[in-house]
Amino acid sequence: MNMVKRFLTEEDAMGVVEVILIMVVLIAMVAIFKNQIRSLVENIWSSINKGAQSIYT
Repeated sequence: MNMVKRFLTEEDAMGVVEVILIMVVLIAMVAIFKNQIRSLVENIWSSINKGAQSIYT
């Protein structure tokens, strides 16, 4: 009976569930905003390349 009581009050798995839920939300956000993220990264990358070209030339 004591083991059942300890099992029911144990909270170790709560952290795992929270991490999984956070990961699911992040993956869903990436899937929803995929095009916006891609264009943002491309703009940042092109800005970095322009800056690097001005340094090397």
